[in-house]
Order: sequence, then C-alpha cells, then structure tokens
Amino acid sequence: MTLIQNVVAAALFLSASLLAFAQNFPNRPVRLIMPFPAGTSVNDVLGRALAQRLSEPLGQQVIFDNRSGAAGTIGSEMVAKSPPDGYTLLLAVTGPMTIAPFVYPKLGYDTQRDFTPVAMVALAPYIIVVHPSVPAKNLKELIALAKAHPGKLLFASAGTGSTPHLCTELMMSMAGISMQHIPYKGGAPAMIDTIAGQAQVLCTSVTNAAPFIKQGKIRGIGVTPMKRSAVLPDLPTLDEQGLKGFDVSQWMGVLAPAKTPQPIVQRLHQDIAKVVNNPEYTKFLYQQGGEPALLGPEEFGALIRTELARWGKLVKAIKVTAE
Repeated sequence: MTLIQNVVAAALFLSASLLAFAQNFPNRPVRLIMPFPAGTSVNDVLGRALAQRLSEPLGQQVIFDNRSGAAGTIGSEMVAKSPPDGYTLLLAVTGPMTIAPFVYPKLGYDTQRDFTPVAMVALAPYIIVVHPSVPAKNLKELIALAKAHPGKLLFASAGTGSTPHLCTELMMSMAGISMQHIPYKGGAPAMIDTIAGQAQVLCTSVTNAAPFIKQGKIRGIGVTPMKRSAVLPDLPTLDEQGLKGFDVSQWMGVLAPAKTPQPIVQRLHQDIAKVVNNPEYTKFLYQQGGEPALLGPEEFGALIRTELARWGKLVKAIKVTAE
C-alpha cells in the first residue's frame, strides 16, 4: 500500500473505532461536576434538575457532584484533567470559564485548550438591588447619588472576580461612577449584609432577590439582560434606563475534557437537547428565574470566546486580582 492509502486506511479505522466507542457510550454512570457548593445558586438548582432528567435519554444515572472551592476553579480543573471519555462532565458557568482566567494568575486550566463545548443550556439574569435606605428608586437616581458621593456607596458581591462583581464594575464603568467594593464568600452572605444595610448595592440573581423585593427588604433598580425577567416583569432593564447595550446574564452549559471524541460529544448534546426542549424542564427553568438557551458545541464555543474577550478587557482595565 502507498503512504496515502495507509493514511486513508488508518483514518477509516480510527473513525470506525470512535463510532463503535460512541455507540457503546454510556455503559456506566456519568458524573456532572458542579464547581460550587450545593444549594447556593440558581445554577445548582437548574443543574441538579438537568442531571436528573438527563439520566433517562442517556440510559445511565447522571450523578450530580458538587466539588466547590476557589470560586469554582477547583471543580473546573478537576474536569479539565479527567479522561476525555464522556464520563466526567462540567456544569460550566460564566465565572470560572471566562472571568477566572484573567483573575487567577496560576489557574490550573485553560478554558479554550482544556475543554470541549457540549451544549449551552440556560441563562439566569442578574438584578441590581439596593437597601431601602438608599434614596434611589431607579438607575438614573442611583447614578446621580453615586456621582454626588463618589466612592461612598458600598456594593457587595459574591467575591472578587465573581460574575456579580464584574457585572457591577461594568455598570460603574458605563455610567461613569465609583462605589466601594465589599467582597463576600458567596452570594448568600452578600445578600444578608445588604438586607441588614451593611452594604447599599448588590448585583445578584433575580431568583435570589425576588422574594426579598416582594417583602420590602431590598429594592430592585433594574435587571441586567437586554430583556425583562418573567419573574419581575415590571422592573425595567439597565439598557432601557439609559445604559445602552448593557447585557449581562449568567450562562450555564456543559463542557467535557478536551479531546473527547466527537461522536460522544454529539450524543451528549442530542440528549441534553431533549431535556432542554422538554416543556416540563422549560417551565421549571422559568419558575426558577432562568430561561432556556440551547446552543450546540460550535455556537457555545463561539460564545465562550466572545465572553473571554469581553471580561478579559474589563478585568485588565480595572486591575482585578484574586485575593
């Protein structure tokens, strides 16, 4: 056989081997790693429900495994270094994938090099809220107050370099204002201190904020995506209130380790799509303050590249570093 014939034969053999491997996948339980603590975010709730529902089309149990630490980077690194066989997957969210690479100088993974996109699943909108003592009922009044008292307002966040932190920094940059950052170890303590008045401003998920807004413990200023939330439909977006083009949501998707065979990636995407397109799961997403946002591997990969460019530019401009 000629060299070309050998190469073609090898390629055909590899293709057949991968197809056979994919056809036998999965033959044991699959783990979906959540890189944050259990019950601390809407992503945990949505991801847990995804894992439960994904077991049926896959024909194997999908184990939802919380591996938290270092703002989501420990669990993410664990998946990056796992065998590329489709049995260990990452429930990926904005922070560890597209912000952490610029905040942590010695991160144990590279988002684009060490992962294979499988599917984006959902979006979860954020909201800017204030303590009721703050004399601002909308974004215009909050900006005016911050300009009148530069650096005096305290804004809480789920931690330095978290998506809510960067969301607030982006708002300040676009509005030309400054506030003092108070980082917490998670969204829950940040919310508790905002309700107590220890901080005046907070970016958090709509799901976390809605009950407290209805109780009058905090006041909603505006939601951060380009469209209003179904949970709080009367609250306008920041874009509507003058920050044109402001569009920030927490995205959630599934990544596999790099070099996972494409037939397995496609099988996983197809089964995830069945879950996301199921009306029951769609209803559940909206009830939890999220919304379905299904993207395939290529589209999801393009979104991640866009997000890396956006957040990288902001992090470098404001010189955020991990504590």
